[in-house]
Amino acid sequence: MSQLSDLEKLRVMLPHWIEHNQGHGEEFAQWARRLDGSDPEIAALLRDAVGSLQKAQAALDEALARAGGPMQDPHHGHHGHHGHHH
Repeated sequence: MSQLSDLEKLRVMLPHWIEHNQGHGEEFAQWARRLDGSDPEIAALLRDAVGSLQKAQAALDEALARAGGPMQDPHHGHHGHHGHHH
């Protein structure tokens, strides 16, 4: 059994981070729409956060591409803990 290199580990983690980031952006956008009528200032701040996440998304996508794309080995696809918990 070989150890994964840092780059290989990153190729496992980045797709999860990308998906997680996208999910948060969708949640922020939903909340912004909900608050449009009652608190437009907070809605605008949430939209700013969505824009920041979109920039982060582009950087994560580029990092994954430069790292060689997602790992193809199914044994490395499920990684248990993510370093981020709700």
